[in-house]
Order: sequence, then structure tokens, then C-alpha cells
Amino acid sequence: MPVRAQAPVVIAHRGASADAPQNTLAAFDAAGEAGAAMIEIDVHLSADGVPMVIHDGTVDATTDGNGEVRGRTRDELQALDAGSWFGPEFAGQRIPTLAEVLELVARHPGLGVLCEYKGRWSAEDVAVTMRVLDAPELAGHLVVQGFDPVTVAALRDVAPQVPRSLLVEHPREGLPALLDELDAAAVSPGAALIGDDPGLVPAAHDAGLRVFGWTANDEAAWRLLVDAGVDGIITDRPAALREWLATAHVPARG
Repeated sequence: MPVRAQAPVVIAHRGASADAPQNTLAAFDAAGEAGAAMIEIDVHLSADGVPMVIHDGTVDATTDGNGEVRGRTRDELQALDAGSWFGPEFAGQRIPTLAEVLELVARHPGLGVLCEYKGRWSAEDVAVTMRVLDAPELAGHLVVQGFDPVTVAALRDVAPQVPRSLLVEHPREGLPALLDELDAAAVSPGAALIGDDPGLVPAAHDAGLRVFGWTANDEAAWRLLVDAGVDGIITDRPAALREWLATAHVPARG
């Protein structure tokens, strides 16, 4: 049955990352306080196999350290400062574990999680994260996604009960067939791609898929995605987007 988006949910990109250091507990807490329906997070494994929430495969951009996430243990990763780069008031923020993020989510009733897997993941590594993510309290409030179809296929094979989405930045030949093969519940195209292809969202809805557009941070981009009929808008500015949806008479869900 086709999906009909009436109003988009607000998805906080790496938390409220315009207001706090991305992918930290401070950013996720701010997103919850802003009334976001979901937080978008990024997951990597540490050297000792602990799922950690950080965007890059290295720690260089968002901590006072350097090197690969997979080259450090959880304790070594959490000894780094992940907040001072954003502002002195965030000194002492750490790279959170996935489990710590879910503990915070539980303090914001109804807050969901959109978890992105960077790069190519094996089924074995996906299974490590699913032992944390596939929790009863997240049922109906969790979507997993990735750019690499191999990763999304691993997510399908390891946790078929968890809805998954394929991230898409550029036009992709055979996209409907690929989404069907992956048994996707959603597709996550960039805002520019949605603007360039007016048929993308209707076609996805006709196939029974939700559409999450990213990353939109101003009124022009929000209007484009709302007019396109997306089901969710991924933004660094969840509070501002919710306010705009209200004043633009587009009732936000969640």
C-alpha cells in the first residue's frame, strides 16, 4: 500500500549538531529536549569490539586525538575530549558507546534512532551492534541505514526484523530493484537529489517506502522536502525545523 506522508518527522543529524558537538551525549540530549522524533547516529567498532558512536573512521576531526577508531579500545577512545573543538563549555564530552546513547534515548520517551553504518560492514560486525540495538524498548523506533548495498544486505540478513534504508546521494540506475532486493523499508536521498528528481519521492511511496531527506538546514531546503512529500527531514537544527514546521502550518509528527 502506498505511503502518504502528511508531515515530516524531525530527525536530528548527529544530534542537535548545530548547537552541540556532533554525536555526543550533549547533542543527543539537546535533540531530545528540542522535540526531535529521532536522532541520527553513526556507529563504528573499537579495537576491542565495542560499538562506538562517532561519524568518521578516525578520531581526528572531533577529538583531541588522532588515528583510527578501530585502532583504539573503548577506554582509549573515551579518554579523548570530544567536545572542546566545538566550544569550551563542552570540554569533557566523550565519544559515547552505543549502549550509552540508548540509555540517554530511554530518558526521552518516544525518541527514535536512525543508525548509520559507514562504509562496508560484514555480517559478523553488524551482529555485534545488533546485540545492543535490537532491544524491545526500541521496537518501532529504530531504523538502520548505509550507503553500501553490501552493508544494507548484511543488516537484512542479520536482523531482518529491523527496518532498513539505503542512503543515496546521486542518481542510481536500477534503484527500485535494488531497494526491493534489500527488502528496504525506506530510502534516504540527499536533498539535492530530491530536488533534481521530482519523481523520486512519489515512486518510493508507490513502492511502500518511507523517504528520509538529508541534510536540510534552512527554510529553502525544508520547503523543498516538505513540498516533495518526504516522511522525515534530517537536520542539524531540530528545534529550528520544528518551529518552522509550526509557523509554516505543517504539523510535525513526533
